[in-house]
Amino acid sequence: MRARPKNVLILILCVCVIPLFWISLITKQNVPFPRTDSSGLEDVQDRLQVAEHVNRRREEDLRTLRSHFIQILRSVLQETNQTNRSIADLFQTNQALQLSNMSDISSDNSLQLPSLFTYLPHIVGKPQSLRPSFQLSQNRYGVSIVIGIPTIRRDKTSYLQQTVASLIQGMSKEEQKECLIVVFVAEPNDPEYVQEVGRELSKQFPQHLQSGLLELISPPAEFYPDFNNIKQTYGDTKERVKWRTKQNLDFSFLMMYARMKAVYYVQLEDDVIAKPGYFSIMKTFAEQQSSSTWVLLEFSTLGFIGKMFKSRDLPMMVEFFLMFYQDKPIDWLLDYFLAVKVCNPEKDHKHCNRMKGEMRRRYKPSLFQHVGTHSSLKGKVQKLKEKDFGKLMLHRAHVNPRANLKTSLKAYQKFTLHKAYIGEDVFWATTPAKGDYIQIKLDPPIHVEEILIRTGNPDHKDDVLVNGSLLVLPVESSKPVSTLQDSTFTVTSSGFLVVASFKEGLAHVQFSENMEKISCVKVVVEADNENWMIVSEIHIKERKISTPPS
Repeated sequence: MRARPKNVLILILCVCVIPLFWISLITKQNVPFPRTDSSGLEDVQDRLQVAEHVNRRREEDLRTLRSHFIQILRSVLQETNQTNRSIADLFQTNQALQLSNMSDISSDNSLQLPSLFTYLPHIVGKPQSLRPSFQLSQNRYGVSIVIGIPTIRRDKTSYLQQTVASLIQGMSKEEQKECLIVVFVAEPNDPEYVQEVGRELSKQFPQHLQSGLLELISPPAEFYPDFNNIKQTYGDTKERVKWRTKQNLDFSFLMMYARMKAVYYVQLEDDVIAKPGYFSIMKTFAEQQSSSTWVLLEFSTLGFIGKMFKSRDLPMMVEFFLMFYQDKPIDWLLDYFLAVKVCNPEKDHKHCNRMKGEMRRRYKPSLFQHVGTHSSLKGKVQKLKEKDFGKLMLHRAHVNPRANLKTSLKAYQKFTLHKAYIGEDVFWATTPAKGDYIQIKLDPPIHVEEILIRTGNPDHKDDVLVNGSLLVLPVESSKPVSTLQDSTFTVTSSGFLVVASFKEGLAHVQFSENMEKISCVKVVVEADNENWMIVSEIHIKERKISTPPS
């Protein structure tokens, strides 16, 4: 029976216009990226990468729609026995002719790039395999850090709610706006348990689910292969091979889901507790690193706990994991991934480990503690504990503005002024004498809200600066400046303002809004010090100047 041209036209218009209208609505969403300062150029680059990933995804959606539309056109042609010209007559527009003459993107002459279907052939023809089968979400994205927590049903005690509570309580209200926590319930064949976890989280954390801070997803069963056909390797039992293979796929699905939601991705386990303030510490430590020289930042030494990646690196890593997901455990694959990137086969293992160490950086002390005793692998008991969790911090990291550093003090071993300024370690100087100095020349000069210089630390409480002054050099220092509680700072002959003295090893000053831009910060030793000196914290906080509307 021949289809009427009018009905064919209506069918084609509906199939074409509705999906394109849906795509246009999505692309109009505004990604609420946080503001960045002049010292965060690399952070801006990372955020642009995230935006680019979003754009690529939309392009992939459009290409998929185009492919489907071409198939519909062909099926209509076959049904009506009409030519391409007949379709053009139906539309009576040049656009219709262009659509009908589109080249087939699946032509035998075109190159076929590797994709998920290459490594997971069992998902071909199953579009639902790449979408969560269950989801509680407000679709938050554009944040700084997304935290992924994979979890499964445990025969013993579940620590999931304790873990989520610890993460939320360890953040301030402002930090919560910059974060997304994704709980990944990896039980595709147990929808009742997934819904049970959803009810429990909804009951305990309703406001955080509503605000978008917390999400819960579960993968579809179609994403996983038949585990009964997996080859046993390394002498592992069939149960262990199945467990580690599924874990590889769990982590890959979670990373793919999270990759476009934040600048950084952090993987945790479902039985940990976090140190208060962990979020800002991770974000600051990541921003202090050169963006192009690291792949992995570790905030815990245990398992896959506290592992941070740049979101833009996740597609490449997931593809590597999927290549070998049936062959090796995830922690082995991660190490091999780093080795492939940086190790020279003509060099020895020491050189390889040194190169991997540059890409895999550890923050001390650990920010997360493992509290569970039973592994997700049935029957396995692991009483692993982080040895340095809870230790007092020997130094504090901050994102300081770009500056040129200079000092007359001699550094002890590897404890340099540069490491203290970027928050990597302390600056440990041998006995300071009168007239010694630390000079921080800001490049370019900036408006400063406050400056804090802390000396000494819990391990060396006597290594403090006893007699010292904190000075700043305004860009225009010809006139006395009243900047703090209506008091006028002392002006030196070289134009510096003496803004604070060290008391109990600490110098701290806050400036009012009428303070001019500062080009240089200086610490001067006023008298010989009996002990060595440790600078454990340097914080120069830039003032955000709001631009009046034009």
